[in-house]
Amino acid sequence: MKVSGFSFVKNAVKYSYPVVESIQSILPLVDEFVICLGNSDDNTNELIASIHSDKIKIIHSVWDDSLREGGKVLAVETNKALDATAADSDWLFYIQADEVVHEKYHPVILEAMKKYKDDKRIEGLLFHYTHFFGSYRYIGDGRKWYTKEIRVIRNDKHIRSYKDAQGFRFNDDRKLNVKLINAYIYHYGWVKDPATMMKKVINSGNLYHSEEFQEKWQKEIATPDNKFDYSKVDSVMEFTETHPAVMQKRVSAENWDFVTDSKKKNFKSLKHKVLYFLWQTFGWRPFEYRNYKKI
Repeated sequence: MKVSGFSFVKNAVKYSYPVVESIQSILPLVDEFVICLGNSDDNTNELIASIHSDKIKIIHSVWDDSLREGGKVLAVETNKALDATAADSDWLFYIQADEVVHEKYHPVILEAMKKYKDDKRIEGLLFHYTHFFGSYRYIGDGRKWYTKEIRVIRNDKHIRSYKDAQGFRFNDDRKLNVKLINAYIYHYGWVKDPATMMKKVINSGNLYHSEEFQEKWQKEIATPDNKFDYSKVDSVMEFTETHPAVMQKRVSAENWDFVTDSKKKNFKSLKHKVLYFLWQTFGWRPFEYRNYKKI
């Protein structure tokens, strides 16, 4: 069985993406890792080169800043990396620059890839998600967070990154038939010092919206000290497990104050409160968006 990993990144240093940890977290599971490096204006290229693994294959790209509608440029960059993976790989393992796999899930993922390698009904593997927010000590558990997504796909170049690169579909818009496995992706995109988080949020907005909309939106989220306001989250809970080994240095380096009361909730409506209750009490998420078909 041959497995290719793939991802993309731009300005990882400026916006403090844990891309090195991200790549390192799945290197033991892949035979190669294709990383598409955008036209950064920081030391991202040197950062990736510092990994020193003969599995890593670097390609370079210039982002099309006009592809703002729905974050389309993110899917375009994902597809560039996907298309550069080895033709003879059985599976393609996608991981974004702010996602990390805990080493405790390696045996589960490897077993699933082997088990379903020759079962052509299975076009992808579906992962659970844990979204950290504000601090490495807390996770967002409100309705806004997606709970599952496809991260391993069959090596079929008719499969394309979908919309803003959160998931995948076939190029005829058909959803993938997937198998849910008992493994989690740890998403660290919302854990940065507040000043860096504000810069990252503004930059991310530029990938989705027109300049006119972005100017108005930036005024809405602005703070006197130009630091992101983490207090406007609807719900968080304490994280009581361990972080991946590759993340330990970042976790121990957290040097900002994130003060919250996980018992207090800030839901926008009764509907959101009821939906949260159903999920936390019964594990049921009615009306949840699913960009896949579980089999």
